[in-house]
Amino acid sequence: MRKWMVLVLLLLAPSLAAAQAPERVISLYGSFSEAWVQAGGTLVGVTDDAIQERGLDLPDAQIIGTTKAPNLECIIALEPDWVILSADIAQQVSAMQVLQDAGIACTAFRVDTWQDYAAMMDVFTQQTGRRDLYEQIVVPMERSIRQTVEKAALQEGPTVLLLRAYSGGAKAKGTDNLAGVMLQDLGCVNLVDLHPSLLEELSLEAIVTEDPDWILVSIMGGDEQAALAALEETLGANPAFRSLRAVQEGRMQVLPKELFHYKPNARWAESYEYLYEMLFQK
Repeated sequence: MRKWMVLVLLLLAPSLAAAQAPERVISLYGSFSEAWVQAGGTLVGVTDDAIQERGLDLPDAQIIGTTKAPNLECIIALEPDWVILSADIAQQVSAMQVLQDAGIACTAFRVDTWQDYAAMMDVFTQQTGRRDLYEQIVVPMERSIRQTVEKAALQEGPTVLLLRAYSGGAKAKGTDNLAGVMLQDLGCVNLVDLHPSLLEELSLEAIVTEDPDWILVSIMGGDEQAALAALEETLGANPAFRSLRAVQEGRMQVLPKELFHYKPNARWAESYEYLYEMLFQK
């Protein structure tokens, strides 16, 4: 049984599962807010990232704090039928118990892959009664991703160093990152699979030894320039790093945030195609 399904079965309150579709819904995570709207739902409350990061137009929704500091008093005062939370954020997992004790139905989702998104949309469109939107959004997305993966399988996958850059430095990432999952699906060889110790410490020796075909950078946080400056300071200034083929030949690329840092949601197929076009078509 998939992890999302376990969460739904454990946390979906009987009052929600057995009654009509919820009308007063609050989402504590911007990408889940977007997905709920994509599924035909409306929202009475959202966290600030729904507006600031996802750019959703929700004039009737109240801002009830941030993803890591949701205002529980405001949430309870809005008398929601259902609250959608993230199972990846500790503060939301803690908040869920408080809300459930207050008699509010809650469900925590974890979305790390396109399959997780599809599974969440399955639940959402069942709740909204808009199964046509599942067929319209998810089915062609799945078909497109499978076609892209099949095209990549006909070629030899490149070696890739995937980095997550932030204002304090950079870390190598594997399948604990959504771009890392996509790279694996496309048959690429991620350096962290060859050298798992890179997940703990960026060993320049291991990177230079493997001399990857590509270096891909995902930016974390709101200050992209600060993250890139930190990356330059920690790695880019080193002559050994600058000698890598990927750096010398222009194959060190920053990935678009909307496709690889934030959950792509309905654009998941676009994320796969972006990687395929870059890594396999040049």
